[in-house]
Amino acid sequence: MAPLIPFVTDLFIPRYQSCEVGRWRLQVVPLLLSAGYWSPARLTRDTAILSRREVGQGYRTWMSMTPMEIESQEIGVRAATGHTVVMGMGMGWAAVNAALRPEVTRVTIVELDPDVIEVNRLIGLFDQLPADIVAKIEVVNADAMKYRSDTPADMLMTDIWLPINGDERMEQSRAMARNTCARYVYVWGQELAIARRARGLGLDLTHRTVARIAAEFDLPLVGLDCPDYPDLIARAADKWLREV
Repeated sequence: MAPLIPFVTDLFIPRYQSCEVGRWRLQVVPLLLSAGYWSPARLTRDTAILSRREVGQGYRTWMSMTPMEIESQEIGVRAATGHTVVMGMGMGWAAVNAALRPEVTRVTIVELDPDVIEVNRLIGLFDQLPADIVAKIEVVNADAMKYRSDTPADMLMTDIWLPINGDERMEQSRAMARNTCARYVYVWGQELAIARRARGLGLDLTHRTVARIAAEFDLPLVGLDCPDYPDLIARAADKWLREV
């Protein structure tokens, strides 16, 4: 049996602690083996998982600090610049990593559920950051589909859906991009939307195909200039795109 390889990232992973607020429950799992978005399964320690209690269904995982979650937001985080607007707070990971970038001057987090905001307050998310980084961040309790930024967004990161695999996010992200006058956009799960459209068109995943589909989506998506982006899309689709 091949040895289990730990997951490693140079991005900031906050310290999480177990808590419950309303329908939300945050747990920390001491040891976990989980698949990446496009990488093989990796071992993680003290992995935080945020779940929401659904009527008649028990708890459903909403977000986690697994390799899949980190890799599926990493391109957007690393492209963050200027005024970055993050739609959906979740566990705050993407927003704080955007704020830590020197290219980012301001981060606006838009979260609809006040209990999610309270979870992040209870775990002391912003207490783990330098004061000058915290000063960049503003949390707004609002509907992402209705929120209008007071200044244009240089970068918009949209992550308000569950699960990752769904086409409605591209149309909804266009609305959010219009409302924030976004210059660049990263949509959580955009790779799967691109792969599904390529399959529908019967096209191989190449840079030309990806550019064509991005133009069809009418969104200024980031990531397209990554040299291996078509390969990353294919690997993510093989793992997470269930429809053929």
